[in-house]
Order: sequence, then C-alpha cells, then structure tokens
Amino acid sequence: MENDPKNKNDQPSRGLHELYAEDPIKADELVWNRETDKGSRRGFLKRGGLLAMATAIGASIPFSKNMPAGLIPAAFAQSNEPFAIPGKEGLIILNDRPLNAETPPHLLDDEITPAKHMFVRNNGIVPDSKLLDPASWTLEIAGESCEKSTTFTIAELKSRFKHYSYQLTLECGGNGRSEFVPSASGNQWTTGAVACPKFTGVRLKDVLEACGIKKDAVYIGYYAADLHPSGDSSKEAISRGVPMSKALEDETLIAWAMNDEDLPLLNGHPLRLVCGGWPASTSGKWLKKVVIRNKVHDGNKMAAPSYSVPKYPVAPGTQVPNEDMEIIGSMPVRSLITFPKTGISHKLGEPFPVRGHAWAGDLEVKDFYVSMDFGITWQKAELRAPANRLAWQHWHSEFNFPEKGYYEIWARAVDSKGQSQPMVVAGWNPKGYLNNACHRIAVQVV
Repeated sequence: MENDPKNKNDQPSRGLHELYAEDPIKADELVWNRETDKGSRRGFLKRGGLLAMATAIGASIPFSKNMPAGLIPAAFAQSNEPFAIPGKEGLIILNDRPLNAETPPHLLDDEITPAKHMFVRNNGIVPDSKLLDPASWTLEIAGESCEKSTTFTIAELKSRFKHYSYQLTLECGGNGRSEFVPSASGNQWTTGAVACPKFTGVRLKDVLEACGIKKDAVYIGYYAADLHPSGDSSKEAISRGVPMSKALEDETLIAWAMNDEDLPLLNGHPLRLVCGGWPASTSGKWLKKVVIRNKVHDGNKMAAPSYSVPKYPVAPGTQVPNEDMEIIGSMPVRSLITFPKTGISHKLGEPFPVRGHAWAGDLEVKDFYVSMDFGITWQKAELRAPANRLAWQHWHSEFNFPEKGYYEIWARAVDSKGQSQPMVVAGWNPKGYLNNACHRIAVQVV
C-alpha cells in the first residue's frame, strides 16, 4: 500500500499495481524510498530503499545493484484469484460477459496443452450447447472471389478431404496487456492467454481450392455462431480473417478435434478455424462460414483500432489516428517459465532446474537464455526443435545460486531472424497489443 507520510492524511490508500501503473519511478520512491542511478536506471542509491524491499520480500537481494528502476518484484506480481468454469481447471477470470479467462504459467507446463488448461477468449456470448450438434452442423464457403459457393456438413469434410494433425500455438493479441503504462483498455491479460494443443481437421486450402479461388482473391474472412454481447442477432460478435498467403499455409486448419477429442465447447465445438502463430482472434470458433474476398476482409473487429498497432513507434499515451494503424499479423517472439511456480523457496547448494516454452509467430525460436541477476548476465538454455511448424518449443536450464536471498529468474528467447524479447515492455500502443517482454519468476533461496 501507499507509504508516503506526506499523503497519509489527504489521499486514500492505493494498491501496489495502481501506483506502478500510474508512475513506476514515483512508485519506487513512495513504496520503497528508492532512488536509482540516473545513468543505468538500476540498483539502489539509498540503502534504506533496498532494506525496505528486502524486508517486504523477506530475504536479501544478492543482485540488487542490477535491478531495473520502476520494476515491481515478481514476488508481488502474482495473482491467486480462484476461478472455475466447466471443463477448465485453475483458470483466472478476467470478465464474465463475454467470458474470458487466462491460465497461470505453472499450469502450462505440459508440452501439449490439455483442454482443461487452455485459455478462454470470447468477444461474444458462447452459443447454446444444444445448438452445436456436429451431425447437423454446416460450413459454407462463399465470397466474391469464390468460384463455386458450397456448403459442407462435418461428415462431408471428413470424407472428402485428407485429415491432418498439427500442434499449433494460439495466443491472444493482447496477452501481456496488463504491463503497459499507461494502461490500455481491454482484458488485462498477464501471461496466460496462450496455448499449444494438437488440432485435427482438414486444410483450409484444400477446401477453398475445391470451391475454386478466383485470381483476384487477397483475403479470407470467417463468420461464427457466437452472439454479439448486446444479444442483437443482426450483429457479429467478431468476424476477422487473414491474407490468402496465410490461409493457404499447410498448417491452417478447419478443425473438429483437439488433443484427439472433440473440440471443447469453450474452444469452438464443433468446428473452428486455426491459424497458428497469428493472433488467436483470426482462428474463429463455432465456425459457420468462410468467405474468399477480393479485398481485406471488413468484418467486425477488422478495422483499426481493433487488433491493430501503430505503423511507427509512438510515445506512451499517444493518441494514434486509425489511418496510422496496421493490422497485426505474425506474433512476436515470446516465452514462458512454466516450472517452477513463482514464489518458490529453494535450498542453497542444491541445483535449481527451470523450464518452459518459447514461440515466435510464423518463425522459429533459434536461441534461448536465462538470467538470475536481473538480466546483466545470461546463460544459454537447452532448446528443442518444435513438434511441427508453428508449435511452441520446449527449453530447460539449471542454476546454482551463490548465496541465500531473493532472486528473479528471467527468460529470453531469440527468433530465427535474430529478434530478441525485450527485458521490459517495449512498443507501447493504444490497445496494449504484442507485449513480449521477458517473463520472470521469484525465488527465495534459504
């Protein structure tokens, strides 16, 4: 809570996250009486500030001289808010209409994300399960650049086209939004709006080619059965799409199964689109129609500022005209520490194993690094190849701590083009998209 004696009598108490969201440097001063070196913006110039933070954490901080300014210790950045929804376990609710819930990092430790731990992202109201009968479900392929509009049942899709299974990374474009300062509107995702299950279905390109793709085709769009939050059936909750080059990739699927079982209700049963590596909003759930367009699709949530970022770097808080925004495509390089859970205690002298996943949109992750001294030094981690293109990659490493105290483990991925995760939030944008700052966990060495 706020700890400034001058304001004790004339200002209400405010929470730690609210203070840091408002002004992280000022929050350092108010909460810990902390000042940092003006050149490096690291460390503690006042020993009292270091003692205050160490006391709150309950341990010394061996690499305190490296700690960046304006940083909430990871020990205080976790949430224990409980939430349960049918078919899911351990997810944290962000809002309930529409229903959105994220997965704590330690529950994403599986190499293939189980259905119970896959995040839920909705723009509308989930369809009534009584209306989602696979036996009667149909998918229409149409649009001005489709040569022969056709309607398929799921049984026809299964019988006419070859089946494929891929493990595909789906991540909400706003994953990490909660770290932006100033804050951006929308679901305040931390790190848990990502998953990498195995999907089974038919290639979108095979179905589109069977219907005929005109030479002027440039985009596809989807329509789904979820309802607009207003309940108005004439409005689409969301109707997004991707360029033809993405639509025609081998890994872009019309899927009916996830992890060798029917799609879960909240993740698109009985049929969905899957465009791995791009914002999950392009992977329409409860799929009813795909249109082949001779222009950029113009469905709901396609126009700026939805799922769009500035075409050029902007200062935090800048008002950016819609005409200066561009649609998000491939997601940036990012990673998670999935083991151990943040806040763990560890005995000095024993090896400390750490592991997780990394992904890079349409690219692969080339190298992976971990740090225990706030990013001053990095050690290379073991990195495995993906199960297939657009699947996340697993990494692991091990530390030996030099002394007792408070540590933060930071993780950093580098993609196949040499692009690295930033250590702190970079690329501020009005809607809070594409935050790929390093993930970090707190460790008490005792």
